[in-house]
Amino acid sequence: MTEYRHQPHYLQIERALRARIATLEPGARIPSDAELVDEFHVSRMTARHAMQRLAEDGLIRREPGRGTFVATPPAHRRTNRLMTFTQEMTRAGRVPSSKVLTRVIRPSTDAEAASLGIPPRQPVVHIRRLRLADDEPIALESAVLIGATASAVMNAHLANGSLHETLGRAGFVLRRGTGTISAATATGGEARLLAIRAGDPLLVEQRVIVDGHGRRIESTESRYPADRYGLVVDFDVERPERTDRG
Repeated sequence: MTEYRHQPHYLQIERALRARIATLEPGARIPSDAELVDEFHVSRMTARHAMQRLAEDGLIRREPGRGTFVATPPAHRRTNRLMTFTQEMTRAGRVPSSKVLTRVIRPSTDAEAASLGIPPRQPVVHIRRLRLADDEPIALESAVLIGATASAVMNAHLANGSLHETLGRAGFVLRRGTGTISAATATGGEARLLAIRAGDPLLVEQRVIVDGHGRRIESTESRYPADRYGLVVDFDVERPERTDRG
């Protein structure tokens, strides 16, 4: 835990447990809050906070009267919840990493300005990354962020770190977003990066994410090989309208 010594205690516990969970099978028992108190020399509230964060990310399940266990990772992400790529792959028991392909400050295009709700040609930060899990390419991600984030993200370590965690530490706490899902075919350049063939199908997710004040912070497009990634959609069935026939 030496590398985490400057982090809050609950985060130290969370990180240690995430690493532990990655080596365990679903259903394996996780220490109780009381056992974590003894192991990490923290208060019960601190231990509970760390466990709650793991539960919220779906890494563990807590069964009253029985204990806490490693959860079975879902096959796909649900569309009604956005988690960071790092969280998502860790939840699935995979090791996430990234290759930064582009990181520049430049004027926004008209489309980017409209998406972020800023004047055209205003400076934005553009980050394009190849996202991997266990060294397998999973997504090409292109994020455009408002210029105010530049000091936080331009020098951030993003190969193994989370962009959203970086933003959060700088005071840009992302709360909700809207998105669209579409399909495309891989270009030659995309195919080389994703280790697929040109023309192979891609799942394309576009989203705009806002902070707690409703300010648009990030506009992102992620392009996934269709055979490596999926989204689960929950829906209600709308009852058909009754029609009166004479």
